[in-house]
Parts: sequence; C-alpha cells; structure tokens
Amino acid sequence: MTFAEVLKVDGYVGNFEITVKQKARYVDHEKCTGCGTCWEKCPSRTSSEYNLGLGDRKSIYVSFPQAVPNKPVIDRDSCRYLNGGKCGVCSKVCPAGAIDYQQEDQLVKFSAGAIIMATGYDLFPWEEAYGEYGYGRYPDVITGLQFERMSNASGPTGGRILRPSDGREPQNVVFIKCVGSRDDTKGKSYCSRTCCMYTAKHAHQVLEKIPGSRAFVFYMDVRTPGKAYEEFYQRSVREGAQYIRGRVAKIYQSGDKLMVKGADTLLGMPVELEADLVVLATAMTPSRGYGEIARVVGFSTDKDGFFQEAHPKLRPMETNTAGVFLAGACQGPRDIPDTVAQASGAAMKVCALLSKERLETEPMISSVNRSLCSGCLECARVCPYKAIEEDSVSERAGGKTIRRRVASVNTGLCQGCGCCTVACRPGAINLLGFTNEQLLAEVDALCL
Repeated sequence: MTFAEVLKVDGYVGNFEITVKQKARYVDHEKCTGCGTCWEKCPSRTSSEYNLGLGDRKSIYVSFPQAVPNKPVIDRDSCRYLNGGKCGVCSKVCPAGAIDYQQEDQLVKFSAGAIIMATGYDLFPWEEAYGEYGYGRYPDVITGLQFERMSNASGPTGGRILRPSDGREPQNVVFIKCVGSRDDTKGKSYCSRTCCMYTAKHAHQVLEKIPGSRAFVFYMDVRTPGKAYEEFYQRSVREGAQYIRGRVAKIYQSGDKLMVKGADTLLGMPVELEADLVVLATAMTPSRGYGEIARVVGFSTDKDGFFQEAHPKLRPMETNTAGVFLAGACQGPRDIPDTVAQASGAAMKVCALLSKERLETEPMISSVNRSLCSGCLECARVCPYKAIEEDSVSERAGGKTIRRRVASVNTGLCQGCGCCTVACRPGAINLLGFTNEQLLAEVDALCL
C-alpha cells in the first residue's frame, strides 16, 4: 500500500488489526496503465523531493523510477486544477480515463499476524546546527545524498557531476565527513557508519568522471569495518584522493568559489582550500514521525529516537512487543549489506512465528484483582504495550445488579514490565511471580 499512512494498530501477535489511511491519489490505479502520457503533457512543475531539490518534477508524477506500482499520483499542492479549477490537461490526454479529481482519502482495515518496521532514515538538518557551513545559502554546498542523485544516470544531470549554481564541472571538490555525527554539542553522539565508505566512493567518482579534478576529504577517523571496505578506501587514496585529518571551521563564498577553512591535526597547521563544490556527509537520523509510529504500534525508542530492540545480542530483530520486528536503518545507522541481512533475518523470524500452531507467552505477566480494582485505568495510561483494556463486572448492591468498570490484562500483549503495578493506586494489579505477598514472604524468610 503506497501513498498511505498507518493510523491505528490494535490486537496482539497473530491478531493485529491495522487501520490505514489511503490518501487520495486522484488517479484510479485500477484503470491506469502507467503509460506516462499524463506527466509528459502536464504543464505544471515543482521541486522534486526524490532529487532533493536538484531538479523539478511535474504535478502528476511517479515518485521514483523503480516505484511499485509504477503509476502516478497528483500533487494536490501544485496541481493547477485542484487549486483553481483550471488546466485539467492530464484528464484530457489520459487514454484510460483514469484521472479522478473527486477522489477522497479512505480508511482501510485489515488483519495481520506480524509487523515488520522498516521506516528507514532521514538526514540530519545541518543547516540549522552548522551555520559556519553557510546556513544552506550556498547552492554549491550539498549533502552526500544530493551528490548521489547527481552522479546517478537517472538523476537530474544524467550522471554528470555539475555545480548546482552554474552547471559547470567542478575541478576542486571538498568532502567533509561527520557533519552531525560524533558531535555531542551540536549533533548526534553516534557514528553513522555509512559515511566513510560512500565518501570514498564519491571521491572515486569525481576523480574518474572529471579529468584533472582533485578531491579533498576532511575526516576525524576513517572507519572501514566491512568486507573489502579497507581495500576500497585505500584504492581511493591511490587514485589521488587527499585525506586531511581535521575539522572544517568555516565555509564562505569568494567570487564564484567556496573557501574552506579548517585544520590538519596531523601536521598541526591551519588549512584553507578553494573549492568548486563542497559535499557534506551528514548524519543518519530516525525518519520523520518515528515517535508517533512507535506509539501507534506499541513499542519503545532509544535516546536517539531509533527503534529499540528487545536485546542487542540475543534478540536484535525483535521488539519487546511480541510479533513486531525491525529491519534496516529504523533501528540504527546501517549500510546496504547490513540492512539486507537484517531484513532476511526479520523475514525468517516472521516465517518461524506464523508456522507454529501454538505460541509461548511470557509467564510473568500482570494480573488484576477485580475486587480491589477501582476502574481508574491509570494502569492503561502507563502501559507501553497497550496490554490493559477496559472491562466490566456485575455486582449486587442494594438488591440491584450493577455493572462496574475494571481493568483487564491482554495476556498476548503483556510483557511483564511492571509499570502498571507501580501506577495502580488501590494495589489491584500484581505481577505473577512477584506479588506483594510473595515479596513480603521472601523478606520474612531472609529475616528468620
């Protein structure tokens, strides 16, 4: 399901009930054949998100070349017809009659046995934190992901490395690593893992595609932990990439050039370089909306916002919510080989889970003493796994039968964390194996 948003997840392992908002595409994908006539004729253009602002796209567009399904959607914000009732060219030229300007958002509900979180990553907003690099004012200061789109054959420049400001080939390209990574003061404390290798690749591409060019790489440390990674890094050095150990202090414009001021800590002296293009290796951060989607599905995140695994060594692909698994950079910075390996592992975990006729559950879970429960449901508000639900019991009072609200524990969801036992004011919830009576009996036994 593409162009959609998860709104609600209910249930538990094997019985998840998921509510998804299918956003209006204004194109009937049942009729559409993906011929491309509509976006070829569309007169309206806007900035391309896929090319990170380096190129334009039409108002009716396919998100990226390998999109599945390879069928277009209409961008409501830039469409002339949807914003003013004028144009309508795509509807006139569509041979299948698939354009539907009256389409609305729809809610879709379905059941699932397991969930894999694969929400990816975003880039650190360097413009806000690193003003010394130009606050995003200089068009020739770009990120590694923008360079990746530029050097791609299907990118906005057809694979040519060009300066965004004037479209000329750069001769001096400066790469700056760890922009937002390993920086406790303005960025993130962790290493983004992928930057060293893709910077080496980008330096290699500059030297290979632009005759007579020079590539300079400012770095803190070069980390090459993967198979054949060190060899590739050494290859870029042999090809002519100049690695300078030190931080960049400032970037400023001088004519049509960028001046890069930094320091070489190995030589113990300042460095100033004239650059035609500066490429920043920015930190990987959790994708937008990570906190909300974690809350909706029902698991936790770590201090940096990445999804938290159940155990870093023994259960690296599972969360503390049974039936919810992790794959890729949503759990932390990862390159492609690591992501593929984890995705394969998560898929096998789901296959193993759904192949069983019966499931083992956590024995040390919460239990409600309904005679003591006051029905305040404070326990439900603090439960991180959404395992506590509202229920009711019948009682006789004054010769009448009345219904009283109480808490109920879903044994399929409860992981025995104990948050509810602390929050329960009347002491109606106990953790099996750790009830108040058992704990007091242990203290009494120790004191004898």
